[in-house]
Amino acid sequence: MPSPREADGEGEAGAPEDSDPAALARAYYDALDAGEYDLLAALLDPDFVQRRPDRTFEGRDRFVAFMRDERPNTDTTHVVERAYPAGPGVAVRGRLLDADGEALFAFVDVFDVDTENGTLAALETYAAES
Repeated sequence: MPSPREADGEGEAGAPEDSDPAALARAYYDALDAGEYDLLAALLDPDFVQRRPDRTFEGRDRFVAFMRDERPNTDTTHVVERAYPAGPGVAVRGRLLDADGEALFAFVDVFDVDTENGTLAALETYAAES
């Protein structure tokens, strides 16, 4: 019997089998929320850049290291309310919840996708307190 991810067109490791931007974005949140940092790294281009209001991360390794070892709260869940795919990227609107299900903040993430490699190339994050 296939896992829920396999049933959604994703491979055994949880990574999308194609470079569909919305599927890549959802796999990104799944990997981050589950603490699957090897999978997270596999979804990101080596030159991945995240820009957010408080800082910029340059390079996949630096971003994954922060998410794994340095972020203040790792027991969180990303709730995707809507994905807006357009061309080689996708915008996602959602909320970040803490372990008790309380909203920490609302976000809009705008991903650039390298469709040739099927990886996330860049992420611009916009956040507002809930």
